[in-house]
Amino acid sequence: MVKVITLLLMSACSFTAMATSVDCDKAINTLEINYCAKVELDKAEAEMERYLDKSIAQHTEDTDVVESINIAQSAWQSYSKSQCDSVFTMFRDGSMRVMMTLSCRTKLTQQRTHQLWSQYLTYIDSAEPVLPEPAVLDIS
Repeated sequence: MVKVITLLLMSACSFTAMATSVDCDKAINTLEINYCAKVELDKAEAEMERYLDKSIAQHTEDTDVVESINIAQSAWQSYSKSQCDSVFTMFRDGSMRVMMTLSCRTKLTQQRTHQLWSQYLTYIDSAEPVLPEPAVLDIS
C-alpha cells in the first residue's frame, strides 16, 4: 500500500512538470498516458465534490440525512481506495499499473457522482433534478 502512495506521488510530481506540454488526444508514452489519466481523475473528483456539496445543501434541514450522506461518503472512500489498490497490486509488475489504478479511481468516482445525483438530487415525480445527470464512463 505504501508503494501505491509513493508511486502515485512520484507520478503527480512528474505530472506537474508536464502540464503545459501534453496533448492528451495524442498521448503515446506511459508518462503522458498516466498524466492524462490523472487529469481525468481530477475532473471526476471535482465533479463529485460539486454533487456531494449540493446533496448536503439540499438536505441541510435534516441533520440525520446529512450525517448519513457523510458516513456513506466516508465508507465509499474506503471502498474506492481498497478496490483500486487491489488493481494496482494486480498490475504491480507492469508499466500500466498507474494508469489502471487512476482509471479505476475515475470510474468509481463517476459512479459515485451518479449515485449522489440519483439518490439526493432528483425527485420521484417529473420535477427537474437539482443538477444535470452526470456522465459515467463505460469502462468494463
